[in-house]
Amino acid sequence: MITTLAFRHLWVRKVRSAFLLLGFALGVAVMVVLLSVGEAMLDQSRDVSLVGGGEVTVLPQGIDVEAMRTGGLSGMFFTIERARFLTRQVLGGPRAGGTIRTVAPAIEGKLVYLCPVRPRCEPVAVRAGAEIPSRADAVGAGLQVVAGRWTDSPRDRAYVAPTAQQLYDELDAFHLPVRPDSTWGEWQYYNLVTGPDEWWYITYLVGGALSRTPEPADRWGGRLLVTHRRPDGRYERFTADYPATQVRLDTTGADLTLGESTVRQRDGVYHLRGTAAGPGGPLRLDLTMAPRANRYFPPVELRDDAFLSGYVVPALAADASGRICIGSRCSEVRHSPAYHDHNWGVWRAVTWEWGEGTGRDLSLLYGGVYAPDRSTSPFFLTLVDSLGVRRVLRFRRIDYTGAQPAEGARGVSAPERFSLVGTWERDTVTLRVRVAHALATDMSAGSFRRTFLQMRGDFTLRGRVGGNALQDEGQGFFETYLTR
Repeated sequence: MITTLAFRHLWVRKVRSAFLLLGFALGVAVMVVLLSVGEAMLDQSRDVSLVGGGEVTVLPQGIDVEAMRTGGLSGMFFTIERARFLTRQVLGGPRAGGTIRTVAPAIEGKLVYLCPVRPRCEPVAVRAGAEIPSRADAVGAGLQVVAGRWTDSPRDRAYVAPTAQQLYDELDAFHLPVRPDSTWGEWQYYNLVTGPDEWWYITYLVGGALSRTPEPADRWGGRLLVTHRRPDGRYERFTADYPATQVRLDTTGADLTLGESTVRQRDGVYHLRGTAAGPGGPLRLDLTMAPRANRYFPPVELRDDAFLSGYVVPALAADASGRICIGSRCSEVRHSPAYHDHNWGVWRAVTWEWGEGTGRDLSLLYGGVYAPDRSTSPFFLTLVDSLGVRRVLRFRRIDYTGAQPAEGARGVSAPERFSLVGTWERDTVTLRVRVAHALATDMSAGSFRRTFLQMRGDFTLRGRVGGNALQDEGQGFFETYLTR
């Protein structure tokens, strides 16, 4: 009965019934469209190959985002430098812990050349991709595996969350030059302060015409170089040279052997041992150095044809303990402030500006390299705290003022003060240093006439970073070259 009445009503009121059906149909159609669009947007937000959606995608500076969308030339092949550092600290570190839940690194369509196993190598070009399974799953971009398992491998875990052993081996691994070069040098450098007016520079150096293939042993070797600044203000040097047959370096880790002088890194703690000869008698050192968490700076390289300069700082701030003996006199080292970096490259007529220091809250690092053609790499100033790198700024010059005598070279003057101003977008930081002590070393060779200055002094930092006022002070070591 009710159905009959309804159809008769629709038939009698034809116009009103038509409008009713049209309105209902439009409502249903709009709902279908909205549901379809929402599903499409959800799918896109989960697709890491698209720029946009519900994620943050990091691209190298200069890449055209629209070209990435349409597959233009600028979106074909690119790499993101220091991607591990971005994954672990800048984006995935403790500083961003309250903002970013998961970082999922991925390689999309990388061009790779493979050499099939044949009597003669014939490279084949292929496109390859890679993801960290657990991270891809966490952002909703995991693969739908039909059979088998798709889980993190040990290398995947080392990429995103390395152990202390893995992290410092990765940062401190040694390198081999592409071709033998007599000016190649690579060294691990340490400094530690054992008193208000006493400190040590310790360098484990490998240099000469190293090669990826066996070379005559007399073309390269190693050296342990230790400079001691005594409490009375005098400097003394200790050296020990080793032929290539007594040198063992590791291209996958921090360990180094120079005869009886060794560096061993275990679970993030460095063990330094060495013997060297000097004017005050034989030197023997046995030290441990523990880097503070997150106070490191990632590897960087400057490369231009035959010129190469590499640099990494595994420990911007560290604590050193152990014993140092000169002759029969031994002194204990207990929780002394220390620093460690690692350099490699071709050093023919190369000079630099460099400095590091630690204050109450911050560690600082600045530097820049002058290549053989006298061009200058961009100067940088880095501020690091307990959460990692806080800001990297640029500066154009260092203003040196005043003059005071320097130890080690007659007639050489060191600056009394210097300053620099680092900027990045709206951030500005001013570094001022008062030089308290300076050691000059003649580094002249042929037409290259330079004096190397190693300085110790007090610094102050003032400025604004991220909209917040910044103020700190402390002590540090600084280096520059003087033209003669």
